[in-house]
Formats: sequence, structure tokens, C-alpha cells
Amino acid sequence: MKAWLLNGFGLKNLKLGEVPTPMPKEGEVLIKVSAVSLNFRDKAIVDGIYEPELVPKPLIPVSDAVGVVVAVGPGVTHLTEGDRVNSHLHSAWVDGAPKPDEPSFCYGTPLPGGLAEYMILNAETAVKAPKDMTDEEAATLPIAALTAWYSMMDYGHLQPRQTVLTQGTGGVRCTPRK
Repeated sequence: MKAWLLNGFGLKNLKLGEVPTPMPKEGEVLIKVSAVSLNFRDKAIVDGIYEPELVPKPLIPVSDAVGVVVAVGPGVTHLTEGDRVNSHLHSAWVDGAPKPDEPSFCYGTPLPGGLAEYMILNAETAVKAPKDMTDEEAATLPIAALTAWYSMMDYGHLQPRQTVLTQGTGGVRCTPRK
């Protein structure tokens, strides 16, 4: 498969290459990537300023992706071929507090990310993409939307029927198709 490979820090070291298409193992699915979104984390990884000690060489960068399941590993029962799913930055974090080693299980470093034709996802943390969103829109959800949700729920302790007023929206936006 074609994939963007980071063989050293800096954009000059990000090159399009060929790697074997991965096969899903127990509890995994293989998706055909249809869209990705870039976050500051992705740029910081390429630049070598975000956990550089965790970056394998070569690395397929980018954590946030959406795609269609094309193969299902043993033991996966809730996802099937044809399901459209999102990645989730933390591939092993399902609930509760994150474990201290959670950074070792993140897509885009140290695990291969979505800047490729295909991507392996942990089936337990893959999330079905919203049907009313385009691939490009859905690809922006994993980090940006979960950061907003986490801020409102864990820090803001938002309760039913409360209102949230946002002033400005930061750097994430979707451009409607014309």
C-alpha cells in the first residue's frame, strides 16, 4: 500500500512510499482510509517536539482518520465489513482513567497512523462515523470533538439543560462543499 513515511524529523523527511498492507489480528479491523484530519499533535510529531522518544522510524503519521472496514480480525463481532468508522487517538483506552502507559498505544505515534491507504484499528475503540457527516467532516471528530466534550464534562461538569456559549472556535472547521 502507499503510505506517507516519516524517516526523520521535519517535513523534508516525510516521503510517499510503499509498505505491506497490514492484516488485522485478534480484536482488530482494517479500514480503507477515506479522510484524515491534521491536529497540532501531528505537526509536533513530524517536527520532533512531541514525545520524540516514542516515534519509530519509519512512522506513518496522523491519528485522526475515517474509513470503511475492509477486513475483520478474529473475535470482532460488533463491526463488519462495510461499516464506516473513526479512529480514536487512544487505541487501548475504553473507560476509566487512562493508564500511565497510554501514550504507548496512540495512533500516529508510536502506532501507525492514517496517512496511508489502509489503517489497523482496535475494534473495541473504533467508533462508527456519523451517517450525516461527510468523510472530511467525520475525520475531524476524534481529537477536536473529544477535547471539547472532555472539557465540558470533566472540567465544566455540564448538566442536562445547561447551555454552553463559545467565543471563537479555535483552528478546527469544516468547509461546506459547493
